[in-house]
Amino acid sequence: MTGVPASAAGGSSQASPASQASPASQTSPGSQASQAAPAAGAVVTPSGVTADAAAIADPEDAGRPPRGAKLAAAAVNQASVWNIANLLTMLRLVLVPGFVALMLADGGYDPAWRAFAWAAFAIAMITDLFDGHLARTYNLVTDFGKIADPIADKAIMGAALICLSSLGDLPWWVTIVILARELGITLMRFVVIRYGVIPASRGGKLKTLTQGVAVGMYVLALTGWLATLRWWVMAAAVVLTVVTGLDYVRQAIVLRRQGIAERKAALEGTQA
Repeated sequence: MTGVPASAAGGSSQASPASQASPASQTSPGSQASQAAPAAGAVVTPSGVTADAAAIADPEDAGRPPRGAKLAAAAVNQASVWNIANLLTMLRLVLVPGFVALMLADGGYDPAWRAFAWAAFAIAMITDLFDGHLARTYNLVTDFGKIADPIADKAIMGAALICLSSLGDLPWWVTIVILARELGITLMRFVVIRYGVIPASRGGKLKTLTQGVAVGMYVLALTGWLATLRWWVMAAAVVLTVVTGLDYVRQAIVLRRQGIAERKAALEGTQA
C-alpha cells in the first residue's frame, strides 16, 4: 500500500524519533479519546471519560425513554382507531337504540315518529356506504373496524326487521329468512377464512342496496300504490338474499376444496 509523502504533510523526508514510536502508543485508547470531540449533549469528566449530561444530572433517568414518549405513543395508537371511518361505524352503532326508540314511539304507528325513524335508518345506510370506502382508500383499516363494521350493519338491519315484524307490518318469515342468511354467511366466512377470503360479489352489493330500500319503504307509513311498490321491492330483496346466499355457500365449498388440495400437495412435496 502506498503511503503519503512526508513533504505533502509539511514534514521532512526523515521520520522523527517520535514518529517511529510503537503502533500501540500511536493508537492507544487514551489518545483517541482525548483527540475526539465530545458528542452533543455529553460532558467530559475530570477523569477524561465522556458521559451524558442528563445521566450525570440524575443517574436514575439514565436508560429511561424521553419524557412524554409514552403519551405520544398512546396518541398515535388512538389516532389509528379514532379515524373518520371508525367514527362513522360508531355512529351507526349509536343510531341502533335511537332508531328502535323512534320506531316504537307512540305505539309504533305515528307517521311523524316513523318519519324520524326513517331518517335515522337512512343515515345509518348512507354511512355504511362510505366508511368502508374511506378505510380502504386512505389506509384507515383497523382491527376495530373489521369487527365493528359488520356488527353495525347487522344490528341496524336486524333492529328494523324485528321492529317491523313485531308491529305486524312485515311477515316474520321474511325477517327470519333475511337474518338467518346474514348471520349464516358471516359465520361461514369465519369458518373458511383459513383457506381464503370470500370477496363481496356484485350480487351481494345489490342485495344490500335492495334490502335497505325495501326496509326503508316499510319504515315509512306509505299507502296506496307506494305500499304495493314496497311489497315488490321487498320480494326482490328476499330473492336476492337467498340467491346470493347460495352463491356464497358454493364459493365457500370451492375455496375449501382448493385449500385442502393445496395443503395436501404441499405436504406430499415436503415428504418426497
